[in-house]
Amino acid sequence: MSRTRKNHPAGFKAKVALSALREDAPVSELALKYGVHATVIHRWKKEAIASMEAGFSGKLEKVDGDHKAEIRELHAKIGQQSVELDFLERASSRLGLGGVKKW
Repeated sequence: MSRTRKNHPAGFKAKVALSALREDAPVSELALKYGVHATVIHRWKKEAIASMEAGFSGKLEKVDGDHKAEIRELHAKIGQQSVELDFLERASSRLGLGGVKKW
């Protein structure tokens, strides 16, 4: 019988990681309390620390700006390709090449 993976919401992960960071109880007790394996708690704790470091160092703002520029560039490519596709469809219909395939 196969087991399905649990998808925990971000709020739950944050709560468990914060408990581990505060050291409210040993990780083994937290694992029993929240029903999550201890290695998962350790991983969430490391991810929380890494994201805090990125937040304080200003790396999150840089990444957000990079994504916005990349999105603008991709939107421009999509626009260019749709114009080219329209041109080619009109040209093929004028030449009588018939059935244009739509993907």
